[in-house]
Amino acid sequence: MFPSQIAPEDFDPDTSYQPAIALSLEFTRYELDAPAHTHRKGQLILALHGAVTFTAANGIWIVPPNCGVWVPGGVVHSNRATDNAHLAFLFVEPGAAALPDYCCTLGISAIVREMILHLAGLSSDYSANSHTARLVRVLLDELTLMPEERLNLPVSDHPKVREIAKALTCNPADRATMAIWAERVALSERSLARLIVQETGLTFGRWRQQLQLIIALRELAKGVAVQKVSEALGYESVTAFIQMFKKALGKTPARYFEHAGQV
Repeated sequence: MFPSQIAPEDFDPDTSYQPAIALSLEFTRYELDAPAHTHRKGQLILALHGAVTFTAANGIWIVPPNCGVWVPGGVVHSNRATDNAHLAFLFVEPGAAALPDYCCTLGISAIVREMILHLAGLSSDYSANSHTARLVRVLLDELTLMPEERLNLPVSDHPKVREIAKALTCNPADRATMAIWAERVALSERSLARLIVQETGLTFGRWRQQLQLIIALRELAKGVAVQKVSEALGYESVTAFIQMFKKALGKTPARYFEHAGQV
């Protein structure tokens, strides 16, 4: 069995060769950081409440409620959960499902979420013809149909890109122009613009906005007020922040988290 009370350090998913196993954790009882590690199995990190920030070599992902980050087996990654987070983990045996071979955020339907939670309460020692095995087959079939969401910040190994990402993460309200950032990292403005597009696939402005969106989702999932998040990100008004949020995710912050059952 993998009860929800199990401590994460006592659980090694790679000792199982079942097609899929699941685990549920409330992080009010555990450390918030999971340092860099890897699994043989693929892993879906699902946020039931709160949020988790996931980091791998090529980017940063946010997992707000009703979404999950898919991590293929063998990818070195780290997680940081908000202190109100309730997470579920689904570990998938390599080759058991036609899931992406790259990290991505997936929108998770209510039925997939409930199947993962149900699986978390069942024994991992199930036979190939058991009810649990049939549940797993349906779950994995449904999981392959989940849509990808643009909730990641591409970050390359280039030292100048990482320097800017680190600085903006520490001070997301920094509204310095491209020219100022170019001076800070000792590049011409044109060279920096070209470098950001080359390394992230986004323009500097779009890349910075994506970073702010990720920070906003994390803070809102923690229960921070919209006005405080807007101020922390350097927006001149709450209205401007809400417009950015709605343009990116299709809903205002209130509607987004109401839909997630977290308001």
